[in-house]
Amino acid sequence: MELTLSQSHTETCRLYIQTFGCQMNEYDSHCVLRSLISRGYCITSHITQADVIFLNTCCVREKAEQKAFSFLGRLRRLKERRPSLRIIVAGCLAQQLGTGLLARFDHVDLVVGTRGIPSVSHLAEEVRRTTHRMAYLPEDDPECHYDTFPETIFNSPVASPVTIMQGCDNFCTYCIVPFVRGRERSRPSEMILQEIRKLVDGGAREVLLLGQNVNSYGSGLKEVIGFPELLRQIHTIPNLLRIRFTTSHPKDLNEDLIRCFADLPKLCKHLHLPFQAGSDRVLKRMNRGYTSSEYHEKIQKLREVCPDIGLSSDVMVGFPGETEEDFQETVRLLESVQFDTLFSFRYSDRPGTKSSQFPDKVDESIKARRLKELQGVQDAITRRKYLAEQGKVKEVLVEGPSKASNGQMTGRTHQNRIVNFDGPSNLIGKAVDVRIVTAFSHSLRGDLLPAYLKGSAPSTENSKEASCSGK
Repeated sequence: MELTLSQSHTETCRLYIQTFGCQMNEYDSHCVLRSLISRGYCITSHITQADVIFLNTCCVREKAEQKAFSFLGRLRRLKERRPSLRIIVAGCLAQQLGTGLLARFDHVDLVVGTRGIPSVSHLAEEVRRTTHRMAYLPEDDPECHYDTFPETIFNSPVASPVTIMQGCDNFCTYCIVPFVRGRERSRPSEMILQEIRKLVDGGAREVLLLGQNVNSYGSGLKEVIGFPELLRQIHTIPNLLRIRFTTSHPKDLNEDLIRCFADLPKLCKHLHLPFQAGSDRVLKRMNRGYTSSEYHEKIQKLREVCPDIGLSSDVMVGFPGETEEDFQETVRLLESVQFDTLFSFRYSDRPGTKSSQFPDKVDESIKARRLKELQGVQDAITRRKYLAEQGKVKEVLVEGPSKASNGQMTGRTHQNRIVNFDGPSNLIGKAVDVRIVTAFSHSLRGDLLPAYLKGSAPSTENSKEASCSGK
């Protein structure tokens, strides 16, 4: 994750941040950054120059866990050369292993669990003053902890994340999240609105609302409010152009939330809705709480309300006991729904989960074959969908310079497709019209219209975002 600042500091304590895992981890890292900057730290992009290294970890899948272990292993030699270097490990892996990380990696100075993120700044100061190593693993956070952070002191990214809730109560049999992130806790709506207003004042034009299951927002709050009502309140904030959210659980996607895609123009026409498997037998063993046909019904309702909605999803192959027929049902669901984007993974046992105790483990070679087949099907679908965008004029919110090509700007459509185009930097933070001329595997290339500011030129796309008016 790349973090940038618009404000320089004279203090010499240099901070390097590395984040693995989900967007909630990225948000946590931003919160840690702003807190440490308020104490006089400055950010560095050169790890060898850092006085403090903050590593935010993930353990939802084995691959993410191994990434963190590999990164920590590489830091050992750096610490040997510079004993004054302080290494902080936080996030889900830190929560899971706790003091075990200190035992395994003797060059780590501080381990902080998921509920200890707000305390990183003063703990960092403590470990800088001493050689004492420690683990901080608080058991609960009755108040949503992000509200203890100081004011944002650097310019907000055009598209800024905002966590609205933490934890999960679903206990899918394969998932470690309830054990490392805890049970569901929602932030009070006014605190969320205050943060978004501050972000917008700092330059944000889009917010991404984060939670393990945003559809169940409101649980545990004294106020009576659900996620659709929160969206309506956010929609009223001036100068905010777009709203996105992730992640949704299919069983909690209700009619009221579906209607929001028709009623709220600022709500992006995109939904990430993990289905995980197409077999009802596997879904039941996963404890997902819905069937394949129920998932299809919700997709149909979404497309009735918003025909141009972009859909992405998560799926895993090789869940214990998954047969070839189970897998083919997953392929059939994929072909039926026609997702824009798919995040696909091989199943891996996670410590403490029910499925880790299930018999009938699927051989790794079979998992690899199934994953390759599934990704081949999805690649063809994605390619067709991106090719279909050629010639259309799309509204693009400009986020900044393109990483793909020097001199170009980049942004996203309502459907979350990346678009690169030639244009001046003063367009950052503005919504512009771009005609799509070339489709790549996971991005689009376009030409900025002469009267490029949104509203200055008529759109010629066949399925306009404004068409999501409901039926």
